[in-house]
Amino acid sequence: MSSVPNHYKHNLRDLNFNLFEFLDIGRSSLGKAPFGDFDETAARQTLETFAEVCLKEMAPSFTEPEHNPPKLVDGTVTLPPGIQKALTAYHESGMSQLELPVHLGGMGAPPSLGWAAFELMVGANPAVAFYTLGGILTRVIDKLGTDSQKKRYLPAMMERRWVGTMVLTEPDAGSDVGAARTKARHVGGDVWEIEGVKRFITSAETDNTENIVHMVLARPENAGPGTKGLSLFIVPKFWVEEGGALGERNGVVCTKIEEKMGLKGSVTCELTFGDGKPARGLLLGEVHDGIRQMFHIIEQARMAVGIKSMATVSTAYLNALEFTKDRKQGADLLQARDAKAPRVSIIHHPDVRRMLMAQKAHAEGMRALCLFTAAIQDQVELRGGHRALEAAEYDSLNDLLLPLVKGYCSEKGYELLGVALQCLGGSGYLKDYPMEQYIRDQKIDTLYEGTTHIQALDLLLRKVARDGGATLQQLLGRVRATVESGEGGKELETERAALGKGLADLETMLGTLLGKLGESVYHVGLQGNRVLLGLADLVIGWLLVRHAAVALERMKENPGDKTFYVGKLASARWFCREVLPGLAHAARMVEQGTLDLMEVPEEAF
Repeated sequence: MSSVPNHYKHNLRDLNFNLFEFLDIGRSSLGKAPFGDFDETAARQTLETFAEVCLKEMAPSFTEPEHNPPKLVDGTVTLPPGIQKALTAYHESGMSQLELPVHLGGMGAPPSLGWAAFELMVGANPAVAFYTLGGILTRVIDKLGTDSQKKRYLPAMMERRWVGTMVLTEPDAGSDVGAARTKARHVGGDVWEIEGVKRFITSAETDNTENIVHMVLARPENAGPGTKGLSLFIVPKFWVEEGGALGERNGVVCTKIEEKMGLKGSVTCELTFGDGKPARGLLLGEVHDGIRQMFHIIEQARMAVGIKSMATVSTAYLNALEFTKDRKQGADLLQARDAKAPRVSIIHHPDVRRMLMAQKAHAEGMRALCLFTAAIQDQVELRGGHRALEAAEYDSLNDLLLPLVKGYCSEKGYELLGVALQCLGGSGYLKDYPMEQYIRDQKIDTLYEGTTHIQALDLLLRKVARDGGATLQQLLGRVRATVESGEGGKELETERAALGKGLADLETMLGTLLGKLGESVYHVGLQGNRVLLGLADLVIGWLLVRHAAVALERMKENPGDKTFYVGKLASARWFCREVLPGLAHAARMVEQGTLDLMEVPEEAF
């Protein structure tokens, strides 16, 4: 029987394959400015060390909040001891320094290495991982803050382990961020007073740090409506003096923590600003550019959520695989009528194998998608960063891929976790195994940081429409190049053909939807999710075929690791045979789509 406190099973082998055998970050990213002095050996050792920390220090407290959740008393949240211990281990391991820029005293790891490390942590204990996202805020203040704001906040945020939050959502506005009503009144200089209530704020209160830095969207007096009228403010739990010293308690208070179906170790808070005491904050960068500034954080959060789902699917699959190898039940199907036939482990049964391969191929495919996107982020940074002219092509590609990472991994992840539980039969329903908690902890991923359909609208109406589909065509051109290149030789001929057919089907789907836009944008509303999932399936199929081509070559060079490479081939072949044909059906559904649903009276639902 599995032991839930030691639930976590990482796939460091596939992580290394992606980073060093396929993406080849040792050549493309490591050791190049602005990144730190990593080489491939050091990067591999860093991941190996951190994997051990995640297994030994973070995974054991995975179930603790189920029976001992965080508690809110007099405005302060007390975290369970195991979560506290795990966070201490994270900082003491040095991993909090991994992605901090070299000029701030960090290791300066490229995004590809940083996100690979994040997969290990968020798979072991997602609640712990979410208390560590203050590092993102540190980098944002470093990039967008004034010199005085950087001097005021960055040293303590790094050295004293301050927690950071992103504060957007309000009770009445929900996903409609532009409807936010929280007010900001100018006091003087870059100091403002914030008044209002925010909701669903992750990690907004904890006793594990001396201070919490909230990045708050609020509307200055006389500012216009919608998202364009919002500005971004640095609002600390305890006021920070100009020299960096900790001051008095600020007027921001956690007035409620939500009781949730899952992810109970990660507090989700209601925050009240300026009720009885002013909540002072600094206007970030002394510019009124709130939603654009906040997107520096939102995009990182969306990437983190997609990787969380992928990591959960990966460990669920490996738990299911272990169970199916151990559990004996029934005779082999070929001997099912023979009552005396020996009982076999259930991995021998065809349906169990089908479920296992669905998980394996998707887990590896989602990892490929996430780390390919991370490697594109490497190239953005190497060319001057977000919005740098030289980085524009990679910047646009990263923007296009982010809705796939977040939307696809979260949506498909929930479905696949049900498959993982099914592999355990009735045992999967028990708390003796981690599957049921995986499902409850993961479901939130389809909802926050933009629901799946918000990701689809972002993909089609912003990312594709912004440049007339040029970036999308560039991505599809990469897929076409693989189809036409003969990559993988004769052994992958069938898979390249399936990829080519999938590409044609996706282009038909996109062309059909574009034609229907003249009738109504409702068509995007009705079909957007289908297009997002279809595009992600195509990109994942493309990456898995390319992985298989690398595996064929590596198998010759490294016969001792043959079973791993055989598994890579099996994943690609299964995905091309079982998933990519679904694009033809999706294209037909878009073609046959009507607006009838929008005419159904509300009373008829």
